[in-house]
Amino acid sequence: MRILLVEDERSIGGAVRDQLNADGQAVDWAESLVAAGEFLAVTDYDLLLLDLVLPDGQGSDLLKRLRAVGSVLPVIILTARDRISDRIAGLNAGADDYLVKPFDLNELSARIAAVARRAAGKPNPETRLGAVTLDPAARRASRDGQPVTLTAREWALLDALLRRPGAILSKPQLEESLYAFGDEVESNAVEAHVSRLRKKLGHEIVETARGLGYRLGAGA
Repeated sequence: MRILLVEDERSIGGAVRDQLNADGQAVDWAESLVAAGEFLAVTDYDLLLLDLVLPDGQGSDLLKRLRAVGSVLPVIILTARDRISDRIAGLNAGADDYLVKPFDLNELSARIAAVARRAAGKPNPETRLGAVTLDPAARRASRDGQPVTLTAREWALLDALLRRPGAILSKPQLEESLYAFGDEVESNAVEAHVSRLRKKLGHEIVETARGLGYRLGAGA
């Protein structure tokens, strides 16, 4: 997923970014509402992690503006405010989840996966594709009942396809899911990930739409 993190505390922001990078997520990090607005203006994100108290205003104001223009971008609030009234206010403003600092980074990963599943209309974390079983949240994959080890980037590419079954995703769209601003992207990175996935899970797991991109294999 391509995630926007809006957090001004550098120790927390760095820890969250590193955790999500290890999960295979592409993370852009904004330390103010102004910077967040600039990121949102040029990139379609899959999820927003939003601190409530920022140097130039309240994160809840950004959330309200997003919802006012019809944005359905999934949002998880990250904040030190732990009163029930604060949680209710955040959820009523349009947040999909609310996590109080300090939080466990593995719990954050799990909540992100859960919110992403709900947004995609897939509450069940497990997906079966022919002989292949996938659980992106737990990072578990098997083929013909045998466990298969996938890298974080391979999971990220599969996750992008799983969230839009049947849809053709272009190479630039997949690169956006895999890499944040500033990441070095090799010209054949997507093709290399697809090739490795096919070797591990079967050639039919990812279909090539010639000249257009890739989609989850219909016959998988």
